[in-house]
Amino acid sequence: MILVIGATAHFGRQTVEALAGAGRQVRALSRTPERAGLPEGVEVVRGDLTRPETLGPALDGVTELFLVLPYGTDARPLLDRVRQAGVRQVVFLSSGAVTDGADPQPDVIAAYHARVEQEIKATGVDWTFLRLYFPAINSLAWAMQLQGGDVVRGPHAAAAASVVHELDVAAAAAAVLGSAEHSGRVYELTGPQSLTQTEQVELLGRALGRELRFEEVAAQAVREQLSQFMDADFVGALLDLMADTVGKPALVNDTVERLTGRPARPYAQWAADHPADFR
Repeated sequence: MILVIGATAHFGRQTVEALAGAGRQVRALSRTPERAGLPEGVEVVRGDLTRPETLGPALDGVTELFLVLPYGTDARPLLDRVRQAGVRQVVFLSSGAVTDGADPQPDVIAAYHARVEQEIKATGVDWTFLRLYFPAINSLAWAMQLQGGDVVRGPHAAAAASVVHELDVAAAAAAVLGSAEHSGRVYELTGPQSLTQTEQVELLGRALGRELRFEEVAAQAVREQLSQFMDADFVGALLDLMADTVGKPALVNDTVERLTGRPARPYAQWAADHPADFR
């Protein structure tokens, strides 16, 4: 039995669907199972990471775990129960910001994910880490702006990323879950091409049949605005990561293809898959 934690959010939901579509036995953790909306045949169990005492039924009989955590979540109470339950493998969706051997890590995003990685290792359970850089779903943040016009405004127009389709993350997770050959391995997931934010917006426009453009605004103004309703250190780390990529082609590798047997989907495909999100 495979348990997916984060099963109703991005990456977790797609992984549940990929596993169910392949006929594998999968269970999903949800605080509100009645609203989970997952495929037929998926067992949905009520549980809450902030209330570890509720996790027992979800972990009963589980052999593999796919873990997607919101930034800042304390994973230790869950991992204590994972070890006690006899889970054999944990696959964790981590961050490409993690720098192996760095102490301290370069920013709070890297530090959080590196800490969870170490906590997973400390359980003694077999582990695999999928480190994700910039997911294509980050583009969903532009949807509200595009309701009122054809201009996306943001910092660092020339920031480059090899954005990853969430279906490729799910396929990679499904490929490593239950496979001993991936034990103790770290995989960096990238898309198939390096694209600036300007190029992403142009490709999105083609998919939507609109002539879109990116207009750069001062990073400090964005930092101050976002910090009003998001963790300021997290916002700063995210914007600094973007700034570091300006004028530098993003890392592109073939990890998705090696794990899944098919090339990573290009950003144009992601845009074509998501027109409803921008209407």
